Amino acid sequence: MTFSGEAVKQAISDGLLSFPVTDFDSEGRFDEASYRRRLEWFISHDISAVFVAGGTGEFFNLTLEDFRRIVSAAVEVVDGKLPVIASAGLSVGAAQDYVRAAEEAGADGVLLMPPYLTECPQDGLVEYARRICASTDISIIYYNRGNGVLQADAVQQLADACPNLVGLKDGKGDMQLLNKIVKSVGDRLAYVGGVPTAEIFAEAYLSIGVNTYSSAVFNFVPEMAVKFYRELRKGNSEVVREITNEFFIPFVELRDRKAGYAVSLVKAGAELIGRSAGSVRAPLTMPTSEERQQLETLIGTARNL
Repeated sequence: MTFSGEAVKQAISDGLLSFPVTDFDSEGRFDEASYRRRLEWFISHDISAVFVAGGTGEFFNLTLEDFRRIVSAAVEVVDGKLPVIASAGLSVGAAQDYVRAAEEAGADGVLLMPPYLTECPQDGLVEYARRICASTDISIIYYNRGNGVLQADAVQQLADACPNLVGLKDGKGDMQLLNKIVKSVGDRLAYVGGVPTAEIFAEAYLSIGVNTYSSAVFNFVPEMAVKFYRELRKGNSEVVREITNEFFIPFVELRDRKAGYAVSLVKAGAELIGRSAGSVRAPLTMPTSEERQQLETLIGTARNL
């Protein structure tokens, strides 16, 4: 761990956040050499943190041994230039194992995913997150998504109980709820936009004080992703509108054709620009040839924006 909790909080409060895909070879095994090259390319751009083995990185499809190798490789490649944030989740015990592995590998923080499968009461979710936070000194960012969505009072309870909780990532897109959390919990936490293709929510996020978000499309159109973020922060509504209309709306329409395409299309995009990360692991599936052609057209559009 290189960055303190406060430093991690500052890094995720402002600037574009990148979520690299995880490289697999033709047999579906983790391809470390390819992944290292990807990270070297990532950190050559203007980003403020690297989130590895996250949703875009198929955390849900990784073994613990995959995870250890991914985080270790990321820490070595990034080499203290930016915070490296790994992931954890599933059950309390499994999440604690992932947190421990991330900490041992030198990660600066962990994005805490929702618990696996079952519906959860608010007090149970607070206890789930509290026990994981209490098992480590590493910085924790809670991912408010799926069956793990905390209401504002529960977020406050968790923040009060866990000094190492530094942030909340929104994966739901409920602006009423998020605004209530931001206004009531305040600057105790950093807030990150994290719905799939978060750029489509970027203006709404910014309007309630959420200054940054996770960019999956950075994996294949990084220059455009950085430009969009910069122009958004400048208040350049004309450029934001153009990029949204010409790229993000058509991309979201393509993404919504099949469950899991928020990840699968990103891997296809990486291959189309000559930086293949292999295919997704089951239960996800890769796009059809027709969908790949449409994505290739969108990449060409992005390069001219």
